[in-house]
Formats: sequence, structure tokens, C-alpha cells
Amino acid sequence: MTTMTDRPAPRPSADPGPAPRMRRTLEIVLVCLGIAGSLVLMGGFTLVINTIDQATFAEAVMPSLVGESAGAAEAYASARTLAAWFGISLVVLLLVSAAGLALTRMRPHRRSTGLLFLVAGLVCLLGSQLVLFPIAFLFFAAAALFALRPVPEGSLR
Repeated sequence: MTTMTDRPAPRPSADPGPAPRMRRTLEIVLVCLGIAGSLVLMGGFTLVINTIDQATFAEAVMPSLVGESAGAAEAYASARTLAAWFGISLVVLLLVSAAGLALTRMRPHRRSTGLLFLVAGLVCLLGSQLVLFPIAFLFFAAAALFALRPVPEGSLR
């Protein structure tokens, strides 16, 4: 005889329970490293070139960038154009990366989010005129991990 305080024996069920949550920690770390590197290098170059005057540029920066052969006015204009290009590319890169990170946090099981990181890598690569290829590689690696890592069956979050 059982009393009301006895617990019934658990029944074996066919339902295995919820699927394990998909984690994209490595991808998020790679993208954050790429963002940090882009901010330091592209943003730093843009900040330095846009804040110095032409005399300081001719004395300190121009010899290391183009040498003494070019005219100071032409080199200064070219450097400011390059800094503007870097700045615009950095803004686009940050917007695309932020969208990708938000989607990664909300829906880590979706592989299509990797396309945003592929676009961010292309923006980094082409926006820096192929100079920041090691940093663009971080975005490409994150996109590849989105494409290649297996997703657990039934993973919703």
C-alpha cells in the first residue's frame, strides 16, 4: 500500500529532452579580435592623419610613407584620401560586424550569419587595400566556422 507521501516511480520516456544549446564562442572571439585590430590600425591611421597638419606630416609621416621624392602637398592629400577611405571602411565593417554579432547571439544555430562575417572580412580586406589581410583572415575564419561546424539536431538556441 502506498501513502500519499510516497513519490511515484519515474516513468521512462521516449522524449530525450531539449537539444543542447549551440554555442558560437570561438566565432565571437575571432570577430571581436578582428574588430579590435581594425579599430587600432584603421581607426588609428585615420585619427593620426586627420589630426596632424601638413608641416608635421611632411616632417614625421611622409618620409616613412612615400619617401622624400614626392611633393609634400600631393603626399598629404593622398594620405588624407587614404585616411578617409579607411574611416568609411571601418564604419561599414563595424556595422556589418555588429549585425553579425547580434544575430550570432540571438540565433547561433543559423549558418547564414556567417555571410555577414564574410562581408566584414571582404570590407576589411578591400577597404584597407589588402594591407590588413591578417585581420581580414579572422573574419574569414569566423565565417568558415559558421559554415563547417556541425549544428546539434533540434538546436533552437
